Amino acid sequence: MSKLFVSEHPLIHTKMAMLRDEQTGTKEFREIIGEVASLLLYEATRDLPLKEVQVKTPIATATCKTIDTKLAMVPILRAGLGMTDGLLNLLPAAKIGHIGLYRDETTLEPVEYYCKLPLDIEERTVFLTDPMLATGGSADAAIGFLKARGVKNIIFLCILAATEGVERLQKNHPDVDIYAAAYDDGSLNEHGYIVPGLGDAGDRIFGTK
Repeated sequence: MSKLFVSEHPLIHTKMAMLRDEQTGTKEFREIIGEVASLLLYEATRDLPLKEVQVKTPIATATCKTIDTKLAMVPILRAGLGMTDGLLNLLPAAKIGHIGLYRDETTLEPVEYYCKLPLDIEERTVFLTDPMLATGGSADAAIGFLKARGVKNIIFLCILAATEGVERLQKNHPDVDIYAAAYDDGSLNEHGYIVPGLGDAGDRIFGTK
């Protein structure tokens, strides 16, 4: 079964309180999403392979280590875009793909409308991002799209996860680890939103609420 990592870092706890607050405005909400994404990526990259390199310092030659794998960020549109800048702050050389999904308001199931990925995506470790893991439908579908294109190493990053979504991913994709800034173990409401949650992340990021 895939690993579920939920952060207990004081910085993330503090920033999550701000994200949950309904009084937090669009600009601040967007900035905090990026900050939390950066902190989460720090944890998610902990086990990436390394290689030794020789670096000439002003004094002598040093033996150093660098990440030894190609990387890609793939946000699930549109809300996943809110995490991208925060990730690129740490890994600016990573390539970017996009998967566009919307949720059918009747069935709550995802519908694909766009998918554009780097040509060598199958050679890369992919960080798939979406702020909310609620029913898990969008993440489940997006992981399926990536696997169909030959991707073997996928790590899912979210700001807030719920039990239903976690269980769905662990059942359907036991090879995909999940990194969440916070976890709500309550049920979803009738609209499929996480309770207590933080509302619609996409609306709050882009000011369309």
